[in-house]
Amino acid sequence: MTIYQTLLGEDYKRLHPKLQQRYALPLNQTFSAKGVMHSIQSGAKWMRPFYIVAAKFKFLFPESGKDVPFTISNICRQLPNGELEVKWERTFFMSKKTRHFDARMTVDPVKKVVKDYLGSPALFYSDLLFSVTREGKLVIRSGAQRFVMSKLECKIPKMLEGHVIVEEGYDDSKNVFTIHVYIHNPLLGRLMMYAGEFTQKSL
Repeated sequence: MTIYQTLLGEDYKRLHPKLQQRYALPLNQTFSAKGVMHSIQSGAKWMRPFYIVAAKFKFLFPESGKDVPFTISNICRQLPNGELEVKWERTFFMSKKTRHFDARMTVDPVKKVVKDYLGSPALFYSDLLFSVTREGKLVIRSGAQRFVMSKLECKIPKMLEGHVIVEEGYDDSKNVFTIHVYIHNPLLGRLMMYAGEFTQKSL
């Protein structure tokens, strides 16, 4: 049983069957997919220096675009301490740059949150709360966050946190996975938004 099944428990069975397959993630087997982000929107132009630094850590990036090809890869592996971790690698083929958005996720079964380290190497940490909608979509919302500098982690003040909402579903009429991600801050506004669809690569 992988981390998402552990976290959601019986609610996992309420996910669309295709999402259940997607998030089953057998140990050491990779889920690979490709698709198109119909829209990618970055934040304000004056924040470009922050995005340039974040991009070096394979996190956020300054470019926006439409109909951007992308790939996604997930693999579940066992850490030396026996804990299961899911590695996320998202690659966006922008018109002039190839950008990345990486993450590593483990589960805290006591707090019932996913522990998400964002970037390679990690630049930010966030608790993630998972839920399932009536339609069988997966919704992810962010919780407490920390700034990461090597082994040092510092709590981020509430007003500086990036609030994340992710909705992933499956469109039976088109036979594609759908994804919508919105990251915003109460003071700074939108930090990143992307929305699109993807299909699993043939094994």
